[in-house]
Amino acid sequence: MKKNKHRHSILGRLQRTPKWKKEEFTEIAYEPTPVKDLLTEMKDISELIIDLAYSAILFNSGEIAEEVKYLEVRMDKLNYDIRIMAMMAARSKEDAEQLAGILQIAQAAEKISNTAGDIILLMKDKTEPILPRILKKAEERLFRMKVSEESSACNQTIKELKVESETGMRIIGIRRKEYWIYNPQADVVLLANDMLIVRGTEDGYKDLHAFLLGKQEVLD
Repeated sequence: MKKNKHRHSILGRLQRTPKWKKEEFTEIAYEPTPVKDLLTEMKDISELIIDLAYSAILFNSGEIAEEVKYLEVRMDKLNYDIRIMAMMAARSKEDAEQLAGILQIAQAAEKISNTAGDIILLMKDKTEPILPRILKKAEERLFRMKVSEESSACNQTIKELKVESETGMRIIGIRRKEYWIYNPQADVVLLANDMLIVRGTEDGYKDLHAFLLGKQEVLD
């Protein structure tokens, strides 16, 4: 089971993102996967994809917008898998009633990813200059920052650095050369020149940014 989970999930690990258009039209092959694993990844994508969509608007980044499109397609495939699983598992009226709730959760998660896709369409809309100004006034904001070679954060895990507990900032994505790490976990090691997308307050940003630039030795 554990091996199967790692083969399917794209979150928390280094991921070379296929072009979403190519991914969209590839043949969908069903592979049996525990429903818990499917729902967990759908939940994680739901939490991440909205942040990435707003990041694409805020930073006017076509690259991040492509990631949103890819995750939207990924969500569609997860929803397909969970529907197939439900149809194969239902052998009685009672089974169908229990699985109906799971399908409703999956459908809600897919709606969130579709909404994220709608958000990035605003990049082509006339309201584009207005939305970043609105987002900058939010109490919790999205920031993008680079890990300097001079920073003591290099070669340290997120857990060792205590990023969230010390600054209140949550790292939602890491761009590493041509790779992404979505929703990085505590054991992910930060490397020089990693580009981070983080969410938090202005005060937390200032502290973390100074640390990642190498202007302060520790987070406090």
